[in-house]
Amino acid sequence: MHSKSPNPFDEQGLLAGGTTAKTPARAQALDPQAVRRHRRRLSRAEASPWLHEEVARRMAERLSYIKLQPQQILQWSPFLGAGSAELAQAYPQARQVLVESEPELFARTSALHKRPWWQAWKSAAAAQVLAPQDLAGQQFQLLWANMDLHTHAELPQILSLWNSSLAVDGFVMFSCLGPDSFVELRRLFETKGWGRAGPEWWDMHDIGDLLVQAGFGDPVMDQERIHLTWGDPRSLLKDLRALGGNIAPTRFVGCRGKTWHRELLQALESLRGPDGRLKLSVEIVYGHAFKPPPRLRVSPETSVTLDQMRAMVRKTS
Repeated sequence: MHSKSPNPFDEQGLLAGGTTAKTPARAQALDPQAVRRHRRRLSRAEASPWLHEEVARRMAERLSYIKLQPQQILQWSPFLGAGSAELAQAYPQARQVLVESEPELFARTSALHKRPWWQAWKSAAAAQVLAPQDLAGQQFQLLWANMDLHTHAELPQILSLWNSSLAVDGFVMFSCLGPDSFVELRRLFETKGWGRAGPEWWDMHDIGDLLVQAGFGDPVMDQERIHLTWGDPRSLLKDLRALGGNIAPTRFVGCRGKTWHRELLQALESLRGPDGRLKLSVEIVYGHAFKPPPRLRVSPETSVTLDQMRAMVRKTS
């Protein structure tokens, strides 16, 4: 991947938006076996995906908008998310807990964050690795999930889990692929009758609605398009493989031979722009939202616990 400018990411169109959708939310259809297979493969890579590292850097810049200084941070899928360095720099004294759902990623993350016993007292080294089912009862002030949400078919469930993992007034910050990602490749596959080149990912407005349904307050969503360029088709395919793979259930599922591969390389030449370089665009969706205090239902007779009453008093004082 190359660019004429020092920054290899040519970006356009940073847009801010609300969370009101004109059409009903729809579930993004994914092949769960394909998701697990690509996660296992990426766990053996030398480093986190290159695009995820860049998006983590951009997402970390948004932390300056948040006044809260979290002391307890939960990273979701940290190896593929590639945001540990940015979070350690932003919040050096915070305790970090890392969650990995796949055994292979759990082992990889555990190995990366393992420290000698004589360094275990240092806050920068105090990163605990857990599986999602081990989070029960723990709550954090920041939940960070970089480039992960587009790999979950059931967004209401994962957002509800995120909400339950946050303390009141804590916040979630996340990024994911948007529906316009790799649109040029989608058109090419459709023209050739090769099946879907990727799933239909959630629109940012729909994600905002789902955040509200999950109990989050006043979500802020925005997106940007990043334009990527390559000199030759083989480099393009190599970089795409480093990001994962096609997880759409409607993709072509048979074995493709050398003849098809040569045809693919030739077809990719149609993606060249006026400058002679192959081009693909990626839509990145960003979001953050806070967890508000629980609301009491209004009824002729309302019962509250002493802890709830104390929380409401602290909130209004």
